[in-house]
Amino acid sequence: MELSATMETREKLFASTSWTLILEAGGSHSPGEANRALTQLCTIYWRPIYLFLRRRGYDLPDAQDLTQGFFAELIESRFYMRANPKKGRFRSFLLGALKHYLANRKDYEKAQKRGHGISFVSLSNTEEEDVNGAVDRLYHIDAEESYEREWAATLLRRVISVLKEECQLAGKGTLFHALKGHLAAEGAHAIKYEELSKQLSRSVVNLRKDVSRFRERYRTILRREIRQTVADESEIEAELQHLRAVMAR
Repeated sequence: MELSATMETREKLFASTSWTLILEAGGSHSPGEANRALTQLCTIYWRPIYLFLRRRGYDLPDAQDLTQGFFAELIESRFYMRANPKKGRFRSFLLGALKHYLANRKDYEKAQKRGHGISFVSLSNTEEEDVNGAVDRLYHIDAEESYEREWAATLLRRVISVLKEECQLAGKGTLFHALKGHLAAEGAHAIKYEELSKQLSRSVVNLRKDVSRFRERYRTILRREIRQTVADESEIEAELQHLRAVMAR
């Protein structure tokens, strides 16, 4: 999509994620740099981990502490040094590492509490209601399925966030806000172009072009985000199909 934001600006919007961050942490000789990389991982992926733990039966405070402790353990045990992108997808690695952490912690009283160089995401009242609402919505499925669903939702939120920032930089924030509900799946929602045309003082013809461009950019960003979580380009389509299947369920 041709936005006025420069390519350099766009590149900066893509914070390193997943395998990139793990490899950065593993290759760093600086504990501070490793901590920053893994703190970013915690910020991005805490929700799938947290929801997995809640579905395993942990209450809110324990699940928060264990989520925090898990990422702290990745640092202190240097478990991430064993990570090899060629052996699997990042979502599988992270879930496997979490199960390893839970199976090997000797005593919950000795579990990592908040701290150890990682700042757990502080939840506002609204965010806490949102994440607890997600726990309630997923009551009928098991922990691994809840992990998969929240993983997919986290990925899609990141895609929307990047596209939103691009649009804001290009002076198209209002247009993005009006159209964002129609970007993920073509035909999922009937777009009332005539109503939008009146609201935005923009012709129907131009709105149709806007939707087409936004969708194209959405798909590009989605594939790029997925690329961060798989070993190579050949796995993107399969992971995309998995993502769609999870969201469809």
